[in-house]
Order: sequence, then C-alpha cells, then structure tokens
Amino acid sequence: MQLKLVDTDHLFSSWRWEHDLGAIQNTMVPGETVWPVVDELARALPTPLPGETVDQALERSLNGPLTDPGREFDLATRLARALIPYRLAQELNAYLSQGVRPHVRIQPSHATGQVPWEALRVDEGERFVTNADMSVLPPATVRNAPERRVSVWRADGATVTVLDPKVPGAGVALGSVLGPAGTDLAERLGLDGSAYHRGDQTRDTIEPLLADASRFLYVGHVTTAAHGLDARLHLSCGPGTTGRAALVAGHRPLTAADIVLGHRPGAPRAWRMPNRVAFIACESGGEVRFAEPVGLVAAAIHTGAQYVTATRWTLPTDAGIRRFATAPPTTPVIPEAVLAVNGAHQAPDPVAALNEWQRAHAAAWESGGRLEHSPIIWAAFATAFA
Repeated sequence: MQLKLVDTDHLFSSWRWEHDLGAIQNTMVPGETVWPVVDELARALPTPLPGETVDQALERSLNGPLTDPGREFDLATRLARALIPYRLAQELNAYLSQGVRPHVRIQPSHATGQVPWEALRVDEGERFVTNADMSVLPPATVRNAPERRVSVWRADGATVTVLDPKVPGAGVALGSVLGPAGTDLAERLGLDGSAYHRGDQTRDTIEPLLADASRFLYVGHVTTAAHGLDARLHLSCGPGTTGRAALVAGHRPLTAADIVLGHRPGAPRAWRMPNRVAFIACESGGEVRFAEPVGLVAAAIHTGAQYVTATRWTLPTDAGIRRFATAPPTTPVIPEAVLAVNGAHQAPDPVAALNEWQRAHAAAWESGGRLEHSPIIWAAFATAFA
C-alpha cells in the first residue's frame, strides 16, 4: 500500500493498494488536530531546534518523552490518532484478519519527515510495525527517472564498508562516532580491526569499489545544508580533492550532488551505487524536510540503489548517551544498531528484516522500558525501497 502525505495549512493523505492502483482514497486532517502533536514530537527528538547546540538537543531529548515509557506511549498514541486515517486503519485490519501482513510504503510530507511511523502506537502493546512491514516510498521523479538503472543484487557480492573514517582537519565537531567500541564492531562485522577509523577512505578510493559492489555500509558523519543536494557525507577527503562543496575545516565533504552529477571537473560522471546502501549517520535521511526532497537517499536511488537505510533525526552517540542520559545503558547501543542494519541488508528482504529488529525492540521497550530499547534509537531508522 502506498500512503502519500502533503501538507498546507492542513495535512492531506492519499493511499492506494498496488494491486488496484486506480482505487485512490483521500482524506484531510485539520491543522489544529495534527500540527500541535507533530511539533511536540520535534521537541522530543535529538535534532537541534532553532538556536540549540547539539549538546543542548541531546540533553533535552535524552531526558524527554522518548526515554520515558509513560510519556512516550502517550505521544506515540496521539501521533497515531492524528496521522493514521480511520478508513485506512479499517482496510489494514481487514487484511490482518485474513492473515495477510501488509507492506506500507510511506511518502512523507515536508512537515511529517521525522515521524517515526513504525513506532506509532495503534493499540495496547502494539505499534504500527507490529502488524505491518514499513518502508519509505521515494518520490516518483526519483524512482521512475528514465536514466535510472537498478544495480544487480548478488548475495555473495562485495561490501564496501566505511566505518567511522578519519576526517582530516575537522577537529572535535567531527570526531569519532563509535569511540572505543569501533574496533570491536569492525571485528563483529567480519573485518580486521584496522578497518575502523581509517584515514584513506576518500571519494576517489571508494567510488570505483562501489561500482562493482552489492552493498555499501557507511557509519560516520552526515551534515545538512540549505538544500537537499548539498547534504554532505564526510570521508577522509583532504583539501586537494575535487567536488562541489567548499572546504570545511581542512577537508572537502562529499555532497549528494557529487554522487548524482559527478565530483570531477571537466568530464563529470555520475557515481554507480550498489543495490543496497546504508547511511548510519545523523539525519542522513532528512531530505524529505526540504522543499525539494533530493538528498543522499535520493542520490543513491538515482544512481542504482534499490534499498537505502538512513536516519530521520540526529542519532545520539554512545558518548552522548553516557553524558546526558539519567540512566545510560551499561553496554554500547549504536554498534548493535549498526549490526542490525548490516544484517538486514544481507537478508533477502531488507525492509522486513529491519522491521523485525524494530518489532523486537518495541516489544522490549513496552515490557521493560530500558533506554537501549527506546524508539529514540530504533525508530530513527527507515529504509527507502524503490
């Protein structure tokens, strides 16, 4: 089922089932019903609000509704009531009663880009993801672009892994994402410990590898700018690297535009992305909040990816969790999320596999309320499927 949202002063929803594309349902939710609860969600997320620093945002969110079971249950329930049309819920329930598990493909609007649809609480102990598989539906202009060619998936194909690369000259602001846990994570991914925090993973070294790979796993920093095509992936690219972004503190970020249009001057050539791509980094999937939703996810899909997993909001690091959470977990959280995403991309159906991990964490959160099972981590991830 395809669910598409458009916002003006109100929120408009339309949906259709892919086995009956001509039967389109439409509904409208008044702005006074939906926008207050969406704004409340924004104040609960780790993404900095206007005027906030990253530290202030982390402190606010790690002591806010998403880390308190009672408050999170209430917020997730009110979000579900505001965002899931009653008629749509009836149609979904009809399939569930027949033993059919629907796949819901959601194309968010500008204002609903950070809604954690999987976490919406539709009933006592049940989330949206409890009864449905869920993915992001990329815009038709991206998934149906005439020049798009989906890369071949080979289960035994190569994986290009960029694990917390060293960013030259960036300073503390773009330091290590994984910290001491990175070496252990590399080994759990089947890599040598030296694969973690390398300083030689630049656009010029990974581009040719991606063209022949089946998967790309990136764990590191993403930053956003004034528009989606300027969304930036931070590699080990020094000042001598060519590309469309200006130098930032001694290095040149790789932009979505570099991937789509090429980063070399003179004879630009688009990159070739593998079938499955994971960007595990802050707001790597945040492009839907731009007026023109074309960022890293769309760039990867346009250049060959069929599945792209990214995050909706700023992902707290384990260092941030330890610093600001009242009762932090005793073991690292982010490496487990990386392993879950990596495992999902090895599965025949990456959407269903990631959703299974999310269901397990949702159930654990419902029963135990421990921070490592909070939606602040697992609901940040969504997979675009095209």
